Amino acid sequence: MELRHCALQAFEICDPAAKVAALQRFGSQQATLNVDRHHTFVWPELPGRPALPLLVEPKEVPRRSPFTPYGHAALLHSITHIEFNAINLALDAVWRFANMPEAYYRDWMQVALEESQHFQSLQIHLQRCGYTYGSFSAHDGLWTMCENTRHDVVARMALVPRTLEARGLDATPLIQAKLRKVGTPQALEACDILDTILREEVGHVAIGNQWFHWLCQREGLEPAPFYAQAALQHAAPRPKPPFNLLARKRAGFTDAELAVLQASGLTQV
Repeated sequence: MELRHCALQAFEICDPAAKVAALQRFGSQQATLNVDRHHTFVWPELPGRPALPLLVEPKEVPRRSPFTPYGHAALLHSITHIEFNAINLALDAVWRFANMPEAYYRDWMQVALEESQHFQSLQIHLQRCGYTYGSFSAHDGLWTMCENTRHDVVARMALVPRTLEARGLDATPLIQAKLRKVGTPQALEACDILDTILREEVGHVAIGNQWFHWLCQREGLEPAPFYAQAALQHAAPRPKPPFNLLARKRAGFTDAELAVLQASGLTQV
């Protein structure tokens, strides 16, 4: 078995439970899998995903109060959807881009495995609440950026882990604060799940930072100007305060980058 081919196989699986099971199987075998760095795959149009949730425009996803059981489930469903997308994003980074170092592929395969564990924890929580993944509508923003950067690994590293996924570092403590205010056993259980997710997402963003800077050095690019140009070209969302500066620093953002964020508004540490 070859690692990048395994990533593509898992990427194409539609059933979430089967995708998670495949990743856990590949994860247990990862150390023994060879890596073909040079193979170019025929690109599937879309990742494997179930018929539900119904995908709508971001503005059409209703906001609900986490202070009701229904609203709590809707909030956690939105995070579950992010984690399901994150599985496919990490797998895509493995099989799509040829001629990267072996460590790059092993890093992103490990990220995919951890994202699948996040998804599984959230799915179990949703089921305890009487719902499942697909019970609510969702949007496709994460995959849209993945599609936009399918031809450019440097832009992918700049705009997916360092931009979209880094937003989770900022948003998670705010969500946890709301859940603690709710204070129900379900809300506190969700906080514990989010603790694990936040801790591991710092590592995922750090991997994105590491490979972004490595690629910039390989290609002779200045990181800050390239990032600004790529964000403009692909209409990346602008980071919104408050920012989790401590988590971002742990994830490898430079002091100069954090200073720019601080200048843009209130911060959270």
